[in-house]
Amino acid sequence: MARAGVRGAAVLWTGGPALLLLSTAVAITIGPADIAVGNVVAVVAEHIGLGESGLSPIRDGIVWDLRLPRTLLAAVCGAGLGMCGVIMQSLLRNPLADPFVLGISSGASTGAVLVVILGIGSGAVSLSAGAFLGALCSFALVLLLSHAVGGTTDRVILAGVAAMQLFSSLTSFIVMSSANAEQTRGVLFWLLGSLSGTSWFHVGLCASVLGAVLLVCAAKATALDAFTFGHDAAASLGVSVARTRLLLLVVTALLTATLVSAAGAIGFVGLVLPHIARAIVGPGHRRLLPSTALAGAVFLVWVDTAARTVLTPQELPVGVVTSLIGVPVFVFILYRSRKVR
Repeated sequence: MARAGVRGAAVLWTGGPALLLLSTAVAITIGPADIAVGNVVAVVAEHIGLGESGLSPIRDGIVWDLRLPRTLLAAVCGAGLGMCGVIMQSLLRNPLADPFVLGISSGASTGAVLVVILGIGSGAVSLSAGAFLGALCSFALVLLLSHAVGGTTDRVILAGVAAMQLFSSLTSFIVMSSANAEQTRGVLFWLLGSLSGTSWFHVGLCASVLGAVLLVCAAKATALDAFTFGHDAAASLGVSVARTRLLLLVVTALLTATLVSAAGAIGFVGLVLPHIARAIVGPGHRRLLPSTALAGAVFLVWVDTAARTVLTPQELPVGVVTSLIGVPVFVFILYRSRKVR
């Protein structure tokens, strides 16, 4: 099993980065404008000072200002959500845990709705900033509730469920009582996950947070391995359980909040991708974390490409496509695990 995991990791890490680069370049060419992979390479080269692309300003703008940041953000979100799923499933010892189990998505939704519909901040606070602050408020409530009732793994999950229900109810109340039809449609589209309107600022912010969290989690990979056997086993192996769990929960919440604030709630990536990567590279987190991040990046690049092109000129929310793909895959994983048992 261990040897199979090492071989799987070697294959994934050898071909995975090349597949991600190729997927990104090809995804950018898909759409109404006639753009080739060579044009994408030329535009990127021009903007980093390595020559002239020879393309018109319109085509240059399509690649550099529209499709490239959107595709890169899709890769970053896929990688981040997949990695958060791995951490949550290990910390909570629950194969059904995902990045939104702490109510972060619901809190982000409430923050976004407060800005868009009620105009809180008077234009000084953007939708993304409102969503980020809402996500952090939700996570703070979960920490407070879980600490007040004992702080065990089960209590954290229950606190997350309570926060999720509370903020979901607040969001529904605000939308039903204050929004017009146009605002309601825009908010619902964002809540289902949307990468439209992506800017380079979003890409840089999300990529920076992802890189920092990946470094922290890589440093705690051994502790994550220990957590899969339970908190008592981790403590017996010398892991500072309370401190390590709090650190990993905080960085996971920070990354999830950042991604949700930029792209909305994109479900099933953090739930399904860790199981697929675990089947390929094994349970060891030194291999599992980067492998899941890589698989999630490739997956969401193609999901976003399908979301913006399948019903052209109409665009599907990314979360709808991930659910349509993720549900059958997850059912298959459950069926396979039942057969193995």
